[in-house]
Amino acid sequence: MLKPMPLAEAQSLPFWRRPVTLLFVMALTMPIAFNAWSALLNNFVIEAAKFDGADIGLLHTVREIPGFLAVGVIAVIIFIREQVLAMISLMMLGIATALTAWFPSLGGLLFVTLFSSIGFHYYETVNQSLQLQWLPKDRAPQILGWLVAMGSAATMVVYGLIVLTWERFDLSYNFVFMAAGGATALLALFCLFAFPQFDAPTPQTKKLIVRRRYWLYYALQFMAGARRQIFVVFAGFMMVEKFGFEVHELTSLYLINLMINMMVAPLLGKAVAKFGERRTLIFEYTGLAIVFAAYGGIYWFGWGVLLAAILYVIDHVLFALALALKTYFQKIADPADIAPTAAVAFTINHIAAVFLPALLGLLWVVSPGAVFGLAAAMAVVSLLLSLLVPRHPEPGNETILSKYAPALAE
Repeated sequence: MLKPMPLAEAQSLPFWRRPVTLLFVMALTMPIAFNAWSALLNNFVIEAAKFDGADIGLLHTVREIPGFLAVGVIAVIIFIREQVLAMISLMMLGIATALTAWFPSLGGLLFVTLFSSIGFHYYETVNQSLQLQWLPKDRAPQILGWLVAMGSAATMVVYGLIVLTWERFDLSYNFVFMAAGGATALLALFCLFAFPQFDAPTPQTKKLIVRRRYWLYYALQFMAGARRQIFVVFAGFMMVEKFGFEVHELTSLYLINLMINMMVAPLLGKAVAKFGERRTLIFEYTGLAIVFAAYGGIYWFGWGVLLAAILYVIDHVLFALALALKTYFQKIADPADIAPTAAVAFTINHIAAVFLPALLGLLWVVSPGAVFGLAAAMAVVSLLLSLLVPRHPEPGNETILSKYAPALAE
């Protein structure tokens, strides 16, 4: 059951036990717990724990600490296979989500959030590594798009159930957290034993690796992490604090996002394959700069809730284009570097996440519009960096500067 199987031999297995099927099941499993938690979090912390902007910023700073320490995955995979680590991490996420409502205080929520975050971030690190190892380069953008769609479908089911049942059956936070977390933990346990252990053709380097030729990928990851924090922490919080959205209303907005993503994500994968990573990233960051600037306008000029909701949906769709950053790295990477670089990149992605939510939470109390103005500036920096991505990235052609600065391509 747990005997390693070379990836090339996996095609002889029934379809439901193949590596790509496992990736799809994993894409379905994680969002059940994570997005149920996300859908309820803003209302739960305000109603049960009386959070303000500073408190929510602190919570998300603690949540991102394991992401900053994701480089520790390199040490863990010396002893545990990446595939097994992914399942253990999913079970941690599920169990912690199930217990969330048992800790309705700042201290308690910081503790359970840290535990769930270890599971989430370690899962995301090895999941990205497995995707890039198991998917062929020529089909990776399209399959990654379908994986995003699968995650959106799973989340849509979760959000849909919350919208339809929250008020009708007077559900409690504890019931929803327990149901969603338990489902994720049980599905992860199933995956652990139902699928063989797959061996990619290239053994992964199991030590810390930081290469100069990946510098642009590192820089883009850093900016993506800083920018993402503002969306994750404050966009939903704005809908509750400023416009008074209740659980079922905020979840309805999430549901619209997911329905659109289900339809659009596969097309985005095809777009990356057709137009390339350079054009895709330029489009993404231009759009995000405009969206964040408009968020600021909601506070500075008093624009209404309808615009805020539309921007939230556009924002969510644009973030799906992050798959272009994955395929950019897949094209420039040494195959043996994928696992350790995924861990290093995840840590870089979370450097700003450790301190930014708490600091911006304090700024939020003074000027929410300034928080989104800062996010727009970050998107512009990402746009400038994306201009350095070559049209045809590959080893030795990692940036448009590679031919002028050979030392950076080492």
